[in-house]
Amino acid sequence: MLPGVVLWQRDGRPEATVGRILPDGCMDLIWDGTRLVVAGPDTRARWHATTPGQSFVGLRFSRGIGPGVLGFPADELRDLSADLDDLWPAADVRRLEDEVAGAPVEALERWLARRVADDAPPTFGAAELGAAVFELSAGGATVGAMADRLGYSVRQLHRRCLPLFGYGPQHLVRVLRLNRALDAARSGLSLAEVSAQTGFADQAHLSRDVRVLVGTSPARLLRDLTG
Repeated sequence: MLPGVVLWQRDGRPEATVGRILPDGCMDLIWDGTRLVVAGPDTRARWHATTPGQSFVGLRFSRGIGPGVLGFPADELRDLSADLDDLWPAADVRRLEDEVAGAPVEALERWLARRVADDAPPTFGAAELGAAVFELSAGGATVGAMADRLGYSVRQLHRRCLPLFGYGPQHLVRVLRLNRALDAARSGLSLAEVSAQTGFADQAHLSRDVRVLVGTSPARLLRDLTG
């Protein structure tokens, strides 16, 4: 599998479900059992409903490589999902969907290998820049420090990040910091300990970011995720 790409599966449940999808700085190509859908980068959490028995297989693209593989800039799909046939030629999508319908996991892996081997899609920015911005953001670097490290002005860096991530580096820092905090909280740390260890100024800062990015409190979010 290409670095920065994860193949994931979610088995269907007998009942209809509604779940919260958290922002993660990624794009996804998803087979929902009947069609291929591209989920763009989310700036904030959103709700997603599934029908009884509906299962999913997807490729998740992080580190800003999704636009290069999928062939269109991330900011065109910010906070949106679209059928793949709205983005690619319909005949190409039909062929891929016919292949994926028979064996989703194997077909998506083969498709990815072909795309990488062809090296045909536009990159919308160097892969090295996406990887560097992602790593620096995951480490909690300030935007000013990132810009200096990578040789851009703050405005130039923001502009170059839009087609790679769908939003600028400051928002990416917040999104990745939230995910680090949730991982730490799931391990059993108190919210005060989580705040101190994941780059927040204090617990109130953590609570504000969760409210803005998810729309609820940290305690309620953890209950929803683990309940």
